[in-house]
Amino acid sequence: MATAAGTILVTAACASPGGVAGISTQPPAPADSAAAQSSVTATLPAATPTPAARAPVTIPKGPSPVLMPPPKVSKFTYAFPVKGCRVSYQSRLLVLPKTTIWAAKGCAFVSPVSGVVHEVNTRNRWAPSTDRGQDREGRFVTVLGDDGVLYLGGHLDAVEPGIEPGARVGAGQTLGRIGNSGNARDTASNLYFAISWKTDPSLWWVRRGMVEPWDYLSAWLHGNPTLSPAAEVRAVMARTGATPRCSTLCKPRSMPKPTERPTEPEDAPDAPDVVTGGETSSLSGR
Repeated sequence: MATAAGTILVTAACASPGGVAGISTQPPAPADSAAAQSSVTATLPAATPTPAARAPVTIPKGPSPVLMPPPKVSKFTYAFPVKGCRVSYQSRLLVLPKTTIWAAKGCAFVSPVSGVVHEVNTRNRWAPSTDRGQDREGRFVTVLGDDGVLYLGGHLDAVEPGIEPGARVGAGQTLGRIGNSGNARDTASNLYFAISWKTDPSLWWVRRGMVEPWDYLSAWLHGNPTLSPAAEVRAVMARTGATPRCSTLCKPRSMPKPTERPTEPEDAPDAPDVVTGGETSSLSGR
């Protein structure tokens, strides 16, 4: 009986969770799900492979840029009115709508466009004592272009042989040589350049300039030879009329009256002859 009881006790002891001497022989219980969820697991990123060194890229050279012509804004081709010389010119309104193109004496004044010679003055008629408006440009040539515009080049030193009214000229053809005739005699050589419309030579104030020319000069000089002043000329003529009255620098200088010598008494012996009004008269009574 005692033996049976001892067997039961040993069996019970082996079956208890504590095992022998308090050491459990059972597998560990699973962790609580809440505790498992609260644990943090770190994930290391995969290593980035180092790229191999790239060879330098050589960009192939393409063909040269294609030079495009400037936009064509008229059917006419224009030439800058001074050829073969360095120039500078005014680009603002001073007194009249014209410009002064500074260039060396003897440089060629050329026709800005194809057309017909309208007026030619080969004589320098200007005098400071009178300063007549029609003489201020000195030697000059005007061309009536095929575009209907009148172009004036003044202060010339000389007019080219064969340039006369009615002569047909082409754009860029030499019309004269730059100088300082007219009222430019005390300045450096230059070209008086003006744009207007065809009119009677008696209306000299029209030919000396009605349209500001520098925008057209800059276009012809810097790559747009088709910019035409024809539309602006027509607009100005419609506004002022074809024969406007002169309003600026119109009158010549007043000539001083000659001083007459006082009349001597008729009984003065041997009175000398004097000049009065360009005629010789005798005051001796004879």
